[in-house]
Amino acid sequence: MSKQFAVIGLGRFGGSVAKTLHDMGYEVLAIDRDAQRVQDYAQIVTHSVEADSTDENALRALGIRNFDVVVVSIGEDIQSNIMTTLILQEIGVEKVVVKARNDLHGKVLYKIGAYKVIFPERDMGVRVVHNLISPNILDYIELADDYSIIEISAGEFFAGKTLENLDIRARFGCNVMAIKSGTKINIAPLADDVIRVGDILVVIGHNSDLKKLEEKA
Repeated sequence: MSKQFAVIGLGRFGGSVAKTLHDMGYEVLAIDRDAQRVQDYAQIVTHSVEADSTDENALRALGIRNFDVVVVSIGEDIQSNIMTTLILQEIGVEKVVVKARNDLHGKVLYKIGAYKVIFPERDMGVRVVHNLISPNILDYIELADDYSIIEISAGEFFAGKTLENLDIRARFGCNVMAIKSGTKINIAPLADDVIRVGDILVVIGHNSDLKKLEEKA
């Protein structure tokens, strides 16, 4: 049986999460206090319901405990965001994923039992900055405080060279996890694989080492 998701808060972020999950084939319950937003998503997700997520009885009536993951994407109203998270914990939802506005907000959410806290504005800001600094950087994912994964488009520095020639691990302290060439993805690249202009390298490493690679690229 596929996972069931509930998304509380249908702003830009929550709406995008709900739509993407549904497009991937999952059952999605979308909840918001705004009747118009609920109406807007009626044909996009499995079910959309107008409800106040700070009302425990309303959430229980929706059977929220039966969902595998509940995403709390209430953005502007921090009090409602925290109250909703607390209520979901009380009800016994196993995995509550919550959107936070800043680090302090995130710490509070973890303290009250959030399974995972996400920082969409901060993370997108980090991605944009990396793209501005190095236009070859297509994506940036923070794994921990000091380690990340980047997708980098191969320019002249990489062109026509093998991984052995580039020796990225020794020169930069990073590891190439995969190489995308058009629609093909090589998830176990070998030392003699040749990089071509436009190939995309998926690289993991310490942030300081990745920065050196970005500068070279």
